[in-house]
Amino acid sequence: MGQPVERETGAAAHSELPPGQRMQRGWPVTHYGPVPKFRPERWEFRVFGATADGEKHCWTHEEFAGLPYTTVVADLHCVTKFSMLAAEWGGIPARTILELAPPAPAVTHVMVWAEYGFSSNLRLADFASERTIFATHKDGELLTAEHGFPLRLVVPHLYAWKGPKWVRGVEYMTADRRGFWEERGYHNIGDPWREQRYSYQEEPGDGPEL
Repeated sequence: MGQPVERETGAAAHSELPPGQRMQRGWPVTHYGPVPKFRPERWEFRVFGATADGEKHCWTHEEFAGLPYTTVVADLHCVTKFSMLAAEWGGIPARTILELAPPAPAVTHVMVWAEYGFSSNLRLADFASERTIFATHKDGELLTAEHGFPLRLVVPHLYAWKGPKWVRGVEYMTADRRGFWEERGYHNIGDPWREQRYSYQEEPGDGPEL
């Protein structure tokens, strides 16, 4: 998808390991459930929910592939305690989606939706980070199906489960609610530097109001 036009670097590209993590050489495959079959003629990326204009916004695979491409050098920290440092992620910045399909002023969170109904919730500020990217490539190569092709979200400053594989869309929300793993005992925020792995570690304000 797209052609490289920009390269971003930052402190995260040469970071130390967060607490409890170990350096990983290579990239293990970790996911729940089967690998979906990619059908480009049926693939669609949707932005819906509390959009500024009240409308749903959609891109075909070809249209999404034509959006401006950039690269971000950043780490990936898995909650299973491995970290992969200074990978180059290529794709579409999350900020581009926010610009093309703006959220309503009251939006505070997003839910990122993927194949098979998988979901992950994020604070809007985390999603809007300049380093959050809908990745199509790693180190100049297309992602493999096992690693999320055709599209996975990478949120470098959070644990990797916050960036789902096989992404299909984003829902804008005016209140937080838990995603797939968050409903199953994982921390609602997932900051690796604070070692926010599990929901029992949450402090007041970390999760949705009951």
